Amino acid sequence: GAELADPPWDEDAEATGEGKAEDHASVTVEVPDLCPRFTARVFTDVEIGPSPLWLKARLIGAGMRPINNVVDITNYAMLLTGQPLHAFDLDRVAGATLTVRRAREGEQVTTLDGQARTLDTEMVVIEDADGPTSIAGIMGGERSEVHEGTTRVLMEVANWSGPNIHRTSWALGLRSEASGRFEKGLAPEQCLHAQAIATKLMIELCDARMLPGTIDIGEPSPPPLTIALRERRVESILGMAVPRERQREILTALDFAAVDAVAEAAADVPGGTGGDVSAGDPALEVTVPPLRRQDVTREADLIEEVARINGLGELPATLPARRGASGRLSDTQRLRRRALDALVGRGLYEAVGWTFTAPGLHDRLHLPAGDPRRRAPVLENPLSEDQSLLRTTLLGSLLDVARHNTARGMADLHLFEQGRVFAADGKTGVGERGSLAVVMTGRIAPVSWGGGEPAKADFFAAKGVLESLGQALRVPLQCTPADQPFLHPGRSASVRSGGTEIGWLGELHPLVAREWDLDGAAAIELDFDRLLVLASAGEHRYRDVISYPGLRQDLAVVLSQDVPAARASELVRAAGGDLLDSVEVFDVYSGEQVGEGRRSLALSLSFRAPDRTLTDADVVPLRERIVQALEELGGELRG
Repeated sequence: GAELADPPWDEDAEATGEGKAEDHASVTVEVPDLCPRFTARVFTDVEIGPSPLWLKARLIGAGMRPINNVVDITNYAMLLTGQPLHAFDLDRVAGATLTVRRAREGEQVTTLDGQARTLDTEMVVIEDADGPTSIAGIMGGERSEVHEGTTRVLMEVANWSGPNIHRTSWALGLRSEASGRFEKGLAPEQCLHAQAIATKLMIELCDARMLPGTIDIGEPSPPPLTIALRERRVESILGMAVPRERQREILTALDFAAVDAVAEAAADVPGGTGGDVSAGDPALEVTVPPLRRQDVTREADLIEEVARINGLGELPATLPARRGASGRLSDTQRLRRRALDALVGRGLYEAVGWTFTAPGLHDRLHLPAGDPRRRAPVLENPLSEDQSLLRTTLLGSLLDVARHNTARGMADLHLFEQGRVFAADGKTGVGERGSLAVVMTGRIAPVSWGGGEPAKADFFAAKGVLESLGQALRVPLQCTPADQPFLHPGRSASVRSGGTEIGWLGELHPLVAREWDLDGAAAIELDFDRLLVLASAGEHRYRDVISYPGLRQDLAVVLSQDVPAARASELVRAAGGDLLDSVEVFDVYSGEQVGEGRRSLALSLSFRAPDRTLTDADVVPLRERIVQALEELGGELRG
C-alpha cells in the first residue's frame, strides 16, 4: 500500500543549446501505418568516452556489454522504459535528413554487426540522402553509427508495427534487443518517456547540450478506453466475490483510473457478456492507461488484473456452470484408455517424445531408399536442424528416451508411447494417424533372491505385451513372419488382425541398437487408429465357463522347424470345432530324438461344452481329426 514515487520520465530536462532541432535535421515518414510515431532530438558538444562505473555495472548485470557513454545511455534507457532508442552521428547523416520508407526489392544495408542484409518490399528502412542507414526497429547501420569523434547526436525514438518487425526479424534471421521489444507491441506514448531519460543522461554523462524542440511525427493518440467493471460479473467469472473497494485499490495501483458507476444493459457494456448481471448493479468505470491500450480491451481483461493481484491462490476450486449439459467419454476414448491401462498393468511406463525428428533418423534405422517412412514432411520454420522433420514412426523418439535413461544407469526399461505420426502426401500435403509403440530393454523382471537371472527383453516378451493388449481390447491379433529393415532377421513379425496388417514387432537389429548405444531391445509399433476401429467394430459375447468342467488333453507333434507354431495352432482350432475351447503351446523341444531340422511342439487342448460334462467318447473323434490335420501339415505324433 505504499505510495510510489513519480516515474523518472515525468520531469524532462530543459534545452540549453542554441537554435532549434528542426534547423539541424528533418524527418519524413512515408509509411505511417508501419511507423505510428517518430521522435528525434538533437544534441551538440557531445563528448564521447567511457560510462561511469554505476552505468557499466547496471548494463553488465542486465547481460549487456558497455561500449561508450552514448550507446550505453540508449541501452540503459531501453531497459528502464522498455522503449528501444537509436543514436545517429548527425554529421554522418547525409543531407541531415531521415526518411522512413519501405525497402526496395534486393536493397542492401550493412548493419552494426558488419553483415550486409538483403531486404524486400515488406521491410522498412531509415535512409538519408545517400541511401538506407538502418533497418527500422531492428538494427542500426554501420555508416551512421556513433564513434570516438562524434560531437553531434541525433537521438531517434520511434514506434513500429509489431507484426512487421516480427516478420522482418524472422525473414532476415536477425534478432536484437530492439526487435524483441517492438514485435510484442509498444505504445506510442513510450517514445517521449525514453527521450526524457536519454536527455537527462546525455546532459549528465556527455556534457551535451540539447537543442530546443523535439521532432515528433505521428497521429495523435486515440482517447483512452473506458470499460465498465461489474461487481456481480467479477464474482461470476472468478467464483468468489472481490469487494469493489479492493478492485478499485488494485486497478488504481496498476495506473488505471476507477470511479463508481452502475451497470447498464449487458449489450451496452464494452466487453460485456451479460447473463448474470442486471442493469443498475454496482460497477466501476475504469479508464485504461495508454501503456495498457493493446493489452486491456474488455471487461474480462480487467477481471484478470483483479484476480492476479488479489491472488490466484485465493480462487476457490469450482466446476464450471452447466446448463443441462452432460459429458462422457466416447467409445474410442474408453478403448484408448483401456489399451493404455493394459500396458501400464504389464509394468510399462508412458513416455512423451518430440513430434519433430532429425533428418538422420531414417539412416540410423537403416530404412531403404524407397521406404514410405522416409517421406517425412519438412518443417518450414524448425526449432533446430535436429527437429526439422515431422516423425513418421514413434520408434525413434522411444529409442532416444531409452538411450537417455540407459546412459544414466537405468538399463531395464519398459516404455510405451502413443502419439501422431506423419507422412508426406501428394494430394493433401501431410497425412497423419495415431500410433502406439513399445520399447523394452534389459531384464523383463526384477532380480529375486529366490530365482536366477531374469530373462532379457526379446521377441517373446514383446509378443506377451501384444497379447495382453489384444485381450484388453478383445481384438484377435496374429503374428506372421516378416522382416523390417531395423529388426533382427528371423526375430521379427508382422502384426495382423483378420486380414488387416496393423503393425510389426520384433527384436532390434544389433547394428540399429548400436546406433542408440543399447545392448539389444524389443519393440512394437501399431496403427493405433486402426486398432481402435477394429476394437469397436465387433460384438462382444459372453459365455458360461464354470457350470460344466472342461476336459484337458495333451499331445506332442514333431514338425519341421519351418512351420510356425501359430500355423499348427490354427489347424488344431479348425479341426477341433466348437467343443475345442483353447489351444496352448506349453513346451518346445529340439534335439537328436526328433531329428535335425525338426522340433517337437507340446500342445495343451481344452475341450468344453456349454450344456453338459464331456466324456472321452466325445473327444476321441475330435482328437483324431486334429491328429489327421497335423499329419497333413507334415507332422508326426510323438509318444
